[in-house]
Amino acid sequence: MLKMGKRTKEIVQKIPLLQLAANMAYDLGYGLLGLVERRHPVEEDLIIFESYMGRKYSCSPRAIFEALERLERKAGMPRFRKIWAFEKPEEYQYLQKEYPGTMLVKYGSKEYYACYAKARYWVTNYVLQPGISKKRGQTYVQTWHGTPLKKIAFDVPRTSYNWMTRLRLSYRYRKESRMIDYMVSPSPFYSKVVRRAFRLRKNARMLEEGYPRNDSLFLEADNADYLRSIKKKIGIPENKKVILYAPTWRSGSYDFVNGHYFQAGSIFEDLKKSLQDSAVVLYRTHYFITRSQDPSMEGFVYDVSAYDEVNDLYLISDLLITDYSSVFFDFANLERPILFYMFDYESYREEMHNFYFDIRHLPGSVIREKRDISPEVKELLEKDFAPDRKYRKFNQVFNPIRRACGEETAREIFYEQNSRLAGSEMETHDGKNTDNFSRSL
Repeated sequence: MLKMGKRTKEIVQKIPLLQLAANMAYDLGYGLLGLVERRHPVEEDLIIFESYMGRKYSCSPRAIFEALERLERKAGMPRFRKIWAFEKPEEYQYLQKEYPGTMLVKYGSKEYYACYAKARYWVTNYVLQPGISKKRGQTYVQTWHGTPLKKIAFDVPRTSYNWMTRLRLSYRYRKESRMIDYMVSPSPFYSKVVRRAFRLRKNARMLEEGYPRNDSLFLEADNADYLRSIKKKIGIPENKKVILYAPTWRSGSYDFVNGHYFQAGSIFEDLKKSLQDSAVVLYRTHYFITRSQDPSMEGFVYDVSAYDEVNDLYLISDLLITDYSSVFFDFANLERPILFYMFDYESYREEMHNFYFDIRHLPGSVIREKRDISPEVKELLEKDFAPDRKYRKFNQVFNPIRRACGEETAREIFYEQNSRLAGSEMETHDGKNTDNFSRSL
């Protein structure tokens, strides 16, 4: 729905006012669709989940979903009906077998908006689509998608965007902040930053109990069979060291026609020269990236950008190379080496609205020039690594709650704060009514 062909995008790209008109039409179209679908009444035992705008089955929405399933199965808690929204729901049909009763809906479709109108609870990690508005009796759980290094939401300086983008984003964030009821938090730092950046209402609850998205880092880190299964799934050898390269996006590397892109430079060639016999590289781009440099280095570089659960990649990696991505906050829970390759530091810092803290506090060495980093990588892989004082201090500040918390979070949101739902009014079901529900959309 509301999609333009490539030729149309090429024309629109040349004229800023046409870009504004296209964005306004996009928002208006989805706004009208959401308004039409608001007619559906709220259904008390229904939850809708989405992650990264329907692109993945991952992050805190996944962790909370799976924790809720465990509570229902093992603890005998009242059952909810659950919906997942995906851009390509046909690729996630396995969830319906693994978790009977789970329903799938196409992200941005008419049915998608109907589900949001009906669901008692919304769980997502990104700003909601235009047209989704909360009604009385609905609860919005916003998990966000990582501890921020670069400034976000209303903390971004006004001069960082042109007036068209600023106007559009301001409206969306303002609307978002008014709807949020819960946010999950891994630290006091995160709670303070996110509450201010989103301008949350005073009665919006910050659940500072840990970050559900990190659950599997604590539950599976010592599970040798699980780690072997990940390597087998990706197709990498078990006897080699694993380097995870996970750079973030750049706002300057974007065009209206093709979206965001990333150029990795010579990093893969440099690493292969000195490490091809002893290591492999997992290449993980940001979910914004629609096209990136093709490594074309079969057997050494593995593009895992489409792999849903990034925690699996953390678990099998011996070293993380990143730049400004929030992935390092999560990876640090494993207390493994991190190398920060910030080859465009000055331009990026200016372009991306500055940071929340000085990079000298990062838990690893920082390289601020474009060059061969293989000597540093090789040294980190070969030596016995132990977190130093700076690394430990980093975790004390940003990861003070290092344990699985998904079940605690799910219990808090879905049961303890709503005794009416946890009582006799909620029916235990096995998914047999799913077809009837789907037909009612």
